[in-house]
Amino acid sequence: MSALVADSEHIFLPGEQPTHPGLFKVVQQGSPEQFSSKLVADMEYPKGSAVVNLQGLTHGPKRYSTVQVSESDHVELNSDLVFMNHSCDPSMHMDVDRMAVVALKDIKAGDEMTFFYPSTEWDMAQPFACWCGSSKCIEMVQGAKHISSSTLQQFVLANHIQKLIQERDQN
Repeated sequence: MSALVADSEHIFLPGEQPTHPGLFKVVQQGSPEQFSSKLVADMEYPKGSAVVNLQGLTHGPKRYSTVQVSESDHVELNSDLVFMNHSCDPSMHMDVDRMAVVALKDIKAGDEMTFFYPSTEWDMAQPFACWCGSSKCIEMVQGAKHISSSTLQQFVLANHIQKLIQERDQN
């Protein structure tokens, strides 16, 4: 697997791509500065199936390209999974307890693979406006810290996010 190389503005995956041939691929759209590429399924995945195990992760500081895996730890995915976009009606769940990406609904080949970023992120390094268009849209993606408990109940959340919500709401 190729190492993830990042500078202050871009992420690059040098060497071999795709990182998971036959499972999913990156579809490039626009310039790298637009963060508009997407991850697309190359095969069907039934609801509840583990799409891929999370392997080759490296710990690092919180940044836009990391996934939060505990109350304080963040990892770089070091794979094409970094191109999985946010959606308020996600097709995938980043199960950081099982270290797997799990299908939340039936996925067909050609479908975009998305996940609900606040399901793993408490307070994001680089918040952004959501354009998903879902009826459940949270409009501003900043992390679970900034979303009401009643709204978050609609989503599958990582255990560390559930714990942080409980602590927040007790205070």
